Amino acid sequence: MIRGAITALGIALLTSGAARADRACAPDRVDLRGEWGQASFTVELAATPDARAQGLMHRAEMPPRAGMLFVYEHPQRVAFWMKNTLIPLDMIFVGADGVVDHIHENAIPGDLTPIPGGDEVMVVLEVNAGVVAAYGISVGSQMRHEVFSSETVKWPC
Repeated sequence: MIRGAITALGIALLTSGAARADRACAPDRVDLRGEWGQASFTVELAATPDARAQGLMHRAEMPPRAGMLFVYEHPQRVAFWMKNTLIPLDMIFVGADGVVDHIHENAIPGDLTPIPGGDEVMVVLEVNAGVVAAYGISVGSQMRHEVFSSETVKWPC
């Protein structure tokens, strides 16, 4: 009886692990990992010039563990500002290899001061202010998302 329960538990764990592996990479999910641990976020994609220009402007709130992923066609110099943005944000700037190159914490709502992210930015993840500090996300952390090429990324899908 106990052996049967342990076997059933093992099968359930393997099945749930397989389900997690199947959903490891999806357009609406970003994973980050580093010496601090690992975190996942549900994201909206901003992959067109219009979507990137709009970003999170005019939104009064964003759910916890949510964010917006700004995706560029190729690595480039980027800078953000907070015009018409109503919520404070943390910005995580990532290169084509999926490694976090720069972080800006607690961007001030409405501030027009440019926030430079670097010269070779492929994606930017915006999350609620305080998320970076709460998890301990740091430069050198790795990001996993399907927009990265599996040949060059440190943590492929």
